[in-house]
Amino acid sequence: MRVNPRFIDKIVKLGLNAQAFFTVGILIVIVATICFKGFPYINFEFVFSSPEDMGRRGGIFPSIIGTILLVMLSILLATPLGVGTAIYLTEYTKESRFTKIIRFGVESLAGIPSILYGLFGFIFFVIKLKMGWSLLAGVLTITIMILPTIIRTSEEAIKSVPRNLRLVSYSLSATKWETVTKVVIPSAAPGILTGVMLSIGRAVGETAAVIFTMGSSLRFPASLMDSGRTMAVHFYILAREGISMEKAYATSLILVLSILLVNIIAYYIMNRVISKYS
Repeated sequence: MRVNPRFIDKIVKLGLNAQAFFTVGILIVIVATICFKGFPYINFEFVFSSPEDMGRRGGIFPSIIGTILLVMLSILLATPLGVGTAIYLTEYTKESRFTKIIRFGVESLAGIPSILYGLFGFIFFVIKLKMGWSLLAGVLTITIMILPTIIRTSEEAIKSVPRNLRLVSYSLSATKWETVTKVVIPSAAPGILTGVMLSIGRAVGETAAVIFTMGSSLRFPASLMDSGRTMAVHFYILAREGISMEKAYATSLILVLSILLVNIIAYYIMNRVISKYS
């Protein structure tokens, strides 16, 4: 008995729609739960004051500053290294055993659990290099952790740029570097920015690697050698130790809103770039 192809197409379409709605539904439930339990405890004092009594009272302002510093410094270090590596692999070298080894190493690093990055950072940066639990140790560890994501996404974005654009640039007497910086990178910018945004999301939500390297001090990190606490670590400690679930939900809501704001800004920049070079 031959089944009607249109019937199969409808069944597949229905199944895909159900999966999409299920995924979005889970997201809505999680965000709604966090908003319902955390919004009543968010106010000006909570956002702009320091925590007291282990976080039972006060706010999360030092954790917000710690998160911003950790993420910004990590991205500032990882983005040039990651994009530069991707440019080298795609534009300045041919496919060889050496490039295969680099890609294998990058893919292996991308699959390592974050707890192992934390242990490495603790042993190497905190103990071996005697940085102690500090912002600098946390930044270097997070930089290593997000570097594979930026390299792989940037490499795929650069590969997707049509070869004809490069040939046209060369025909106009442009050098290799001019072609890369003025033709290839602008065209691949949306894909590169996507990798950077994914890295920011991972850095913002990271807990294990940050606790082992940056520590969990409730004070402001006044310098690179000071310990600090991110919002994700603050949320984990409040919930895990049973200190204050109300403060934990409020912290998680601020964390979710921060990630949402970053994504909105990223998509705005991405659309501007696409419209400029389309």
